[in-house]
Amino acid sequence: MYPDDLKYTREHEWARADGNTVRVGITAYAQEALGDIVFVSLPEVGQAVSAGEPCGEVESTKSVSDIYAPVSGEIAARNEALVAAPELVNSDPYGEGWLVEVTVVDPAVLDDLLDATAYREHVKEQ
Repeated sequence: MYPDDLKYTREHEWARADGNTVRVGITAYAQEALGDIVFVSLPEVGQAVSAGEPCGEVESTKSVSDIYAPVSGEIAARNEALVAAPELVNSDPYGEGWLVEVTVVDPAVLDDLLDATAYREHVKEQ
């Protein structure tokens, strides 16, 4: 449920580095808690984001929740498929349901995030 090759935030985002690009999404825990995702608002390509700050929103049939940037950098890509099919966040949160890609100066910033074991413990406390 929480892949070991990802890093996680306490706010339930995941991050996967590929060189200086970090792909970001929300965790299975988050999408289950939200329910059916009906709309996703993402930052524009080129926009600067700061770690721990809101950078978008996910709207479900239950509520609207902020998406927090797990790292600081510049938006390199956004998942345009979510415009027509926001439910991908529910059906494939770690694959086709990714949200944005952020270009970072140093991918070592991911070391500040939770690993899968620590995230599992965090979820148990919720």
